[in-house]
Amino acid sequence: MELMDVIKNRRAVRDYTDAAIDRATVEGLIRAAILAPSAMNQQPWAFGVMLSRERIDGCAKRSKDWLLASLSQTSYEPSIRHMLEDPQFTLFYHAPALVVVLAKSPGTQAAEDCCLAAENLMLAARNEGLGSCWIGFARPWLDLPVTKAELKLPEHYHVIAPIVLGHPKAWPESHGRNPAEIHWLK
Repeated sequence: MELMDVIKNRRAVRDYTDAAIDRATVEGLIRAAILAPSAMNQQPWAFGVMLSRERIDGCAKRSKDWLLASLSQTSYEPSIRHMLEDPQFTLFYHAPALVVVLAKSPGTQAAEDCCLAAENLMLAARNEGLGSCWIGFARPWLDLPVTKAELKLPEHYHVIAPIVLGHPKAWPESHGRNPAEIHWLK
């Protein structure tokens, strides 16, 4: 695809086929991710990868349960409780792959740099015909020390972008975009 087509056609995909994603494909997406710019070329990112749908579904359930129990201690609106209480709702949408973009330091620009890497990864996925969705609701659970220990993630790294990947059952339609608000600086 041409660059602008990739950008225009990237969507948050929440419905995946049963097709697996192989390790080589994810490694290729991560190679695209690390081409992102970073402040002073610090490249503060690392990546956690899970390629087991069953394990991802288990983490989705545990993350959802933790979020329901801890909702009042998060910055999320209480109004999301009804969605989380729906037994059909799963945080990771039964995706066959989960990539967690991690910041290796709490540096001033580390989170922003990791967001740039995450966007590169999602655009590269779209270029490969794969869907992606950034799962912000999972970040607090994934960033818990106990969860990081279980998943063998370095305890001092911070979870920035949990992203699921898979082959979409269908590409969602665009929700459109509002016109850009531009302030020309003088």
